[in-house]
Amino acid sequence: MKETIVVFGSKGQLGQEIQELAPLYENHYSFYYADLPEVDITNAHAVEQLCDEINPQIIINAAAYTQVDLAESEPEKAYAVNGFALKHLSQLCEKKNIFLLHISTDYVFDGHQNLPYEESDPTNPLSIYGKSKLLGEIYIHRYLSKAAIIRTSWLYSSYGNNFVKTIIRLTQEKPSLQVVYDQIGSPTYATDLAKACMSVVMQREKINKVELLHYANEGVASWYDFAKAILENISPAFPIEAIRTAQMPRPAPRPTYSVLSKEKFKQMFNVSIPNWKDSLILCLNKLGY
Repeated sequence: MKETIVVFGSKGQLGQEIQELAPLYENHYSFYYADLPEVDITNAHAVEQLCDEINPQIIINAAAYTQVDLAESEPEKAYAVNGFALKHLSQLCEKKNIFLLHISTDYVFDGHQNLPYEESDPTNPLSIYGKSKLLGEIYIHRYLSKAAIIRTSWLYSSYGNNFVKTIIRLTQEKPSLQVVYDQIGSPTYATDLAKACMSVVMQREKINKVELLHYANEGVASWYDFAKAILENISPAFPIEAIRTAQMPRPAPRPTYSVLSKEKFKQMFNVSIPNWKDSLILCLNKLGY
């Protein structure tokens, strides 16, 4: 008997990567994809109606408001999607005994640390985006007896809008680039995150409480390092300058260091995690570079 997985946010980067991987898992699971405008995650009635119709055993929630800077001037939108939607979704999953896998972010941390963040480290988000994502985590802890929350970082893929595609576009629009070197994290290929999500789903018998998990690609980079690696593969001679965050002020503050420790994830689910540089090449190949 196949289990049914509902993927919310199916038109986003991660949602589309899950759709691409789905045929590998179709012996065990049937997938149902939900996103705007058909299903609004902030509409509790619509979400419950869908679950009554589909009767899923698993929900992967990849729906999110991810415009970090815009969230500073649209806090109610960020909180509605990233925070309050998780209250009714968690209550629904508890009532219907649905396993929830929710995607969160490294931006729940303030970046004042200089060692990779573990799941147990205290949170202190700096931005509205980070605060709204933390509220979602809080609701899951409050209303669910068991679930999985994966915090990830610097997500990119061949789908949607992301840093990799922005850098490629800017090389066609500008004579040179300036990129900050004093924010440190780990770029994460959404294909790898999609596989990680399926590892959790397939081994969910290991989860008997609300489990916080960190997943990002191996290795560490600044945004400048990340941009440089992209350029080396698509346009090696393109001029790029490393600058400080203070030289390029933006509405939302970012953590200066948000590297995530993946040790718990690797041990719990027995997976090896690719290095970000290797995954970047796969993504660029897919984009035709």
